[in-house]
Amino acid sequence: MPFVRIDAHDTHAGRLDALGRAVHDALVETLGIPHDDRFQVLTAHDRTRGTLRYDDYLGVHRDEGVVFVSITLRAGRATGRKQALYRRIAELAEAYAGTEPRNVFVTLTENSCADWSLGHGLAQYVGSGPC
Repeated sequence: MPFVRIDAHDTHAGRLDALGRAVHDALVETLGIPHDDRFQVLTAHDRTRGTLRYDDYLGVHRDEGVVFVSITLRAGRATGRKQALYRRIAELAEAYAGTEPRNVFVTLTENSCADWSLGHGLAQYVGSGPC
């Protein structure tokens, strides 16, 4: 059950939707996330009320097309699967939203089953949940 946040500059609703689809499709393809397991916050920054900061760290030249993708999910995926996820997100962000792969910045944060409440104030994954 991943929770995804996507932040981008001056992005119209169509591009945000395309980026959200790119990340979700990559999660489904590479990590086997169910198709109906989509929880995303998509935010466009207009440089007045909010902005994104970035540099050319590790020799990757980023520009105003930068997209920050933050994914929180339960721990346990192998490094190779994570690498496949990063690659696929970059490929699909380019295909769906025209975002250059160099501008796709992804972070994963892993947690445990007790760190999720999916509604009703319950920790659904604790005890009898699918964890």
